[in-house]
Amino acid sequence: MKLQKITVLGSTGSIGGSTLDVVAMHPERYQVYALAANSQVDKLFEQCLRFRPEFAVLVDVAAASLLRNRLAEVGSRTEVLHGAAALEAVATADQVDMVMAAIVGAAGLRPTIAAALAGKRILLANKESLVVAGDLFMQAVRNGGAELLPVDSEHNALFQSLPAGFDGDLAGAGIEELILTASGGPFRQHTLEQLQQVSAEDACRHPNWVMGRKISVDSASLMNKGLEVIEAHWLFATPPERIKVVVHPQSVIHSMVRYCDGSVIAQLGTPDMRTPIAYAMAWPQRIAAPVAPLDFMALSSLTFEQPDLQRFPCLRLAFDCLHAGGDASAVLNAANEVAVAAFLSGRLAFLQIPRLIERALEQSDLALSRDLDGLLEKDAMVRNIVQGWIAG
Repeated sequence: MKLQKITVLGSTGSIGGSTLDVVAMHPERYQVYALAANSQVDKLFEQCLRFRPEFAVLVDVAAASLLRNRLAEVGSRTEVLHGAAALEAVATADQVDMVMAAIVGAAGLRPTIAAALAGKRILLANKESLVVAGDLFMQAVRNGGAELLPVDSEHNALFQSLPAGFDGDLAGAGIEELILTASGGPFRQHTLEQLQQVSAEDACRHPNWVMGRKISVDSASLMNKGLEVIEAHWLFATPPERIKVVVHPQSVIHSMVRYCDGSVIAQLGTPDMRTPIAYAMAWPQRIAAPVAPLDFMALSSLTFEQPDLQRFPCLRLAFDCLHAGGDASAVLNAANEVAVAAFLSGRLAFLQIPRLIERALEQSDLALSRDLDGLLEKDAMVRNIVQGWIAG
């Protein structure tokens, strides 16, 4: 068996850490080529000592210098690089077989697209690649002959529940709709009045998943599910009217596909990201993952609810953006990232997040950008405008 080399973009985050758990369980199959992060020196230092990658990349130059010195002190041979160009280099190197794209935010766009053009197997956890640049990214996948495997638990579940070799032909495959499940987040039963008082710490206490702070807030607002609807549209060439969202508080069914003969195929499992990561790494085979088995006898019930778009308008805004087309999703994402950052720092109330996003959509040019540079220029412009409103 050929040893597969992997670059982990965003190795110090929750997805990156889970990926390394799977790598550690299968040293005969996988070897870390490069680890990349933004600025978390301590965690990346520990990962370098354990997995001994050829390269470690930090976006922040000062952090890279500090890591370089610390690794030199212990005799590590890992070479430390910094900056955006270095991210692209370790994502496209000839030695690399697969790239875990788990950098949060628009910063993950360029290296992920570069990996696609280089024909790598991309384990996609970076939502922005599809939300911000869906058309450009899917073109890069086709042009580079890359393998694109979704890591988000919901899209990975859909991938497992769709027919082998599904090419987007819904009618030919007998598919009625794709059903994304949502936990509902920590505020599922909150009233609008209660939502006016919630804090960042409240939002980050997810009932089922251990996630980073930004994605936890997105889950609390249902924006995370909205972003996943946009992703599903691009991944599976499915129009928005054929994508449904169902609130499933137990997070045991990760998503479903409804077929024309009345069948519904679902993927179930313990809520642990190491399951979809292991599936994507080894596909079309399956390998063991360090995950507790699902105990059906311990399940009290599986329940389902309609999402409440009045209390959680971010999900509606995401569907609106798909119908609008152009750069609407990119504007949505940029405004959301700025608004969530302001909420996490105590400068914005939770219910103001969707209001700022809607205002940005109403006042922005939504025409489709022709290339990545134009798209990122619009992204920066929207961020600046929204930041100005918040500073106001």
